[in-house]
Amino acid sequence: MSFLAPLFLIGSLALAGPILFHLIRRTTKEQTQFSSLMFLFATPPRLTRRSRIEHWLLLALRCLALGLMALGFARPFLKQPPSGLEANGTRQRIVLLLDSSASMRRDDLWNEARRQAEALAQGAGVADEVAVLTFARSTEVLVSFEDWQRTPVSERAALVKGRLADRQPGWLGTHLGAALIRASDLLAESAGKEAPGIRRVVLFSDLQSGSHLEVLQSYEWPKEMELVVAPLAAKKPGNASVQWLPEAGEADSLATNQVRVRISNTSDAKSEQFQVNWANAEGTGLVTDPAPVAAYVPAGQNRTLRVVVPTNGVDARRILLTGDGQPFDNLVHVVPPEPVRSSVIYWGTDSTSDRRQPASFLRETLPATRRQFVTLIARTPEQPVTPAELEAAVLYVVTGAIPAETAAEIRRRVMGGKLLLVALRNPAMAATASQLVGVESLPVSEAVVRDYAMLGTLDFRHPCFAPFADPRFSDFTRIHFWKYRQVSADALPGARVVAGFDSGDPALLEIPAGRGRILLLTSGWNPEDSQFALSTKFVPFIYSILEMAGGAVTTTGQTLVGDAPELPAGFVGDGTDITLQGPSGAPVSLGRMVTNLPVAEVPGVYSLRAGKITFRYTANLDPLESRTVPLSVDELERWGAPVRHPTSPAAAGEQSRIKTELQSQEAEGRQKLWRWFVVATLAVLLGETVIAGWTARKAGAA
Repeated sequence: MSFLAPLFLIGSLALAGPILFHLIRRTTKEQTQFSSLMFLFATPPRLTRRSRIEHWLLLALRCLALGLMALGFARPFLKQPPSGLEANGTRQRIVLLLDSSASMRRDDLWNEARRQAEALAQGAGVADEVAVLTFARSTEVLVSFEDWQRTPVSERAALVKGRLADRQPGWLGTHLGAALIRASDLLAESAGKEAPGIRRVVLFSDLQSGSHLEVLQSYEWPKEMELVVAPLAAKKPGNASVQWLPEAGEADSLATNQVRVRISNTSDAKSEQFQVNWANAEGTGLVTDPAPVAAYVPAGQNRTLRVVVPTNGVDARRILLTGDGQPFDNLVHVVPPEPVRSSVIYWGTDSTSDRRQPASFLRETLPATRRQFVTLIARTPEQPVTPAELEAAVLYVVTGAIPAETAAEIRRRVMGGKLLLVALRNPAMAATASQLVGVESLPVSEAVVRDYAMLGTLDFRHPCFAPFADPRFSDFTRIHFWKYRQVSADALPGARVVAGFDSGDPALLEIPAGRGRILLLTSGWNPEDSQFALSTKFVPFIYSILEMAGGAVTTTGQTLVGDAPELPAGFVGDGTDITLQGPSGAPVSLGRMVTNLPVAEVPGVYSLRAGKITFRYTANLDPLESRTVPLSVDELERWGAPVRHPTSPAAAGEQSRIKTELQSQEAEGRQKLWRWFVVATLAVLLGETVIAGWTARKAGAA
């Protein structure tokens, strides 16, 4: 039992009054007549016995009345277990939102967030509703409001603790804005089912400045919702990170032995001296050959360095940064640049040494770059081509008449999935073109051109012209064609006109052939036929065809953890299963047809294989995740979040005291135990009066 006004209990000291009155002996009532005593001193009678209590029942009743009166004035009440109701009688709906992004790997941040969340779940009232969510790049519901309500009250805290026990921060970036929207929407959904109550989101996060908040710009927050931020601070401030910067230049030299990296240091960092190099087999230290690169990076700045690619058998896939106190982002996975090696077979009557012939222009169009190394195999119609060369080549080019046996072999390879480009340089190629496209006779005639012809219609959705879809590059009117051959598209089954001349005749047709395709160009690109090879459109056009053939597939790429990398253009298997091997584990079969790659879950190097083609890409940490300088809570308010500011310990104690006092007043006002004490006091006094009168009458009669 508790008391709302315990100072009135001091009134219980009045119990000493009846006891004292009962202990005081009165003077004797017996009187004897005697002569004058005016000349004598008054002497009280000497008591021969000690004072003793004569009426115990009266004494007990009088003491009990005083005690009951003191208890009634103290306003007693019985404490009850928490009901989950606030002082105004409303229940609480709380969403515990825990940050599980990569930056929470620092120090003991995650364990601290989990402990605080478990403590709040433990202190929730019977009528409270609690949901637990974790977030990084996406938001996951661990405990829903329905789960909380279905669980017995005594087991709710254990439910939250069990769901959080096997959770650890991952490697994904912090999308705080999307997580706050998900939590507030969850509160808004649950609020419509019952009477309105207090709706609160409690955020446990390090609030690193790289959090994505841009989605909050147009979000309208629900009314009567409040956000309580529980910021978590790392024991060691500051953070340095390393990032891989792939080379982007197409014309870079092929012979490269360096990798570019960027080292960034946060503004609150204490360390400025670092070293970077390839990591050892365990990933815990730097190799010594080649020598590590020293870097001086002051707080708030970044530096770009080059690391030499080892040639002594060192595993050149991981670069490590040392000298930083927060190691979660000090390891970056890289794939040193490797060019795509492919071959193109060319059949024609011209020589590659003649700079005015198609073979020479084709060779000049395909130089060796950092991205690819294309070998042009030029053959005259009489020169044989080995089966190995035919199998390895990704593109066939025919600009002259060839023997029927060679045409039949090319046709068979195209039906198996190869790509063939045929340029009709003269009508004499009609027989060869007919055999290549699979028709008995293809009518080919020389067109009559006045001055010059131009391309009038182009399909920019086709891969050949997709690079020119932008209006800045779609103008082909400056390319003049002096000669071209007339071919009817109706004579070619399934033919598609990709480009046409201003006269209406086809300029480029695409003909399906089994699993492969044939591109039929009705003019040559040499200066005798057109200005095509001398224009800026020719090189992108040839590269687009090479990508269609699968010979310009990028062998390396970079993505972020949590992203699904884009499948490189032209990545087409040879009919065998496509496999994907991650940083750990055996290769996983993706089937024969793949349109989307799976999301990269952990950092590392991934290898995608389709036949003889291998595409390697890396998944690294989001660079924004390394910006560990905490955001101010005012930044959330700037985005419109209804932040409830934390109070000082003294103010929090005062609020707790006021809340306890209000709850006590509510309980005392509801129970009104003082009424029963007043009734009991009156009943005792009535009994005492009756007994006292009876005792007095009995004494008088005696």
